[in-house]
Amino acid sequence: MKTIISAALLALAAGSAAFAAVQPIPGSITYDSSNVMLEKAPAGSTFFHTFANGDGRDVREIYKVNADKSVTLVNRSISNAS
Repeated sequence: MKTIISAALLALAAGSAAFAAVQPIPGSITYDSSNVMLEKAPAGSTFFHTFANGDGRDVREIYKVNADKSVTLVNRSISNAS
């Protein structure tokens, strides 16, 4: 019984993590192109990408370099100034 409950909780947690992933928006490096590859960045490193969104606020995104040199969007913050 404990095994079934543990498995159900693990599946729920995995599904929640996928649902909570940051999605690209217009201006994001991976927007409309999920196959962005970097040649010289070490795997596991992170980098920032900053751009202005449509209403004049600055968007700052953090990307992680994966082992296959692709990138994953891991965080986004939007300034309050407009």
